[in-house]
Amino acid sequence: METPNTILIVDDDKEIRSLLADYLAGHGYTTLMAADGMTMWAMLEKNTVDLLVLDLNLPGDDGLTLCRNLRAKSKLPVIMLTARGEPLDRILGLEMGADDYLAKPFEPRELLARIRSVLRRSHFSVEQSREDKTDKLQKIRFGDWVLDLVARHLISPDQRVIALSGSEYRLLTIFLDQANTVLNRDQLLNLTQGRDADPFDRSIDIQISRLRQKLGEDARSPQIIKTVRNGGYVLTVNVTAEI
Repeated sequence: METPNTILIVDDDKEIRSLLADYLAGHGYTTLMAADGMTMWAMLEKNTVDLLVLDLNLPGDDGLTLCRNLRAKSKLPVIMLTARGEPLDRILGLEMGADDYLAKPFEPRELLARIRSVLRRSHFSVEQSREDKTDKLQKIRFGDWVLDLVARHLISPDQRVIALSGSEYRLLTIFLDQANTVLNRDQLLNLTQGRDADPFDRSIDIQISRLRQKLGEDARSPQIIKTVRNGGYVLTVNVTAEI
């Protein structure tokens, strides 16, 4: 029998923590709870956690700080809970490495759908990496850069290793798989997060901006991932596979 995924809920509101824990437990997940960052770190140290639901507003270190510190040492999937009407919070959450975000107030079933989507993408990446370690594609060269599919990091033209968050890695692999093809925001959001964009959703633009920074791109004149006016984005360099 398959072991249920473990979800750690970090929120200083006891009622919200308990409600989400009960709801997710009722849908087959093992749930853990923490009211602040200190407890969160202790939980992560003692337990195997598959996904973190992290509130932005916490006592002590806030969710953004915790997400940034976590991302420096782990690829654990993170869904950030933010206040409705605060787009800057969502932007910062994605920049800190969150895999998805959800604005409060929200329906628990929407969070459940986001959790399933993020875990599905995460599990696919893990299985793909396992395959890559055996006899399949291990590296992709694009222009002067290399993406290591096993270690899931970039190697720069001067041989520096550059870490990628889970969302950055997924986005880059989509561009590499569909090089020289223009992809619009709706397509990219659906491919990376399994959902359609709303008219004000700029999460893909944020992730592309962050990925361009990792690639050392000039924001005003990018040469690898280019912007197509009224079309979307396209990766324009040559792509070759390495075993």
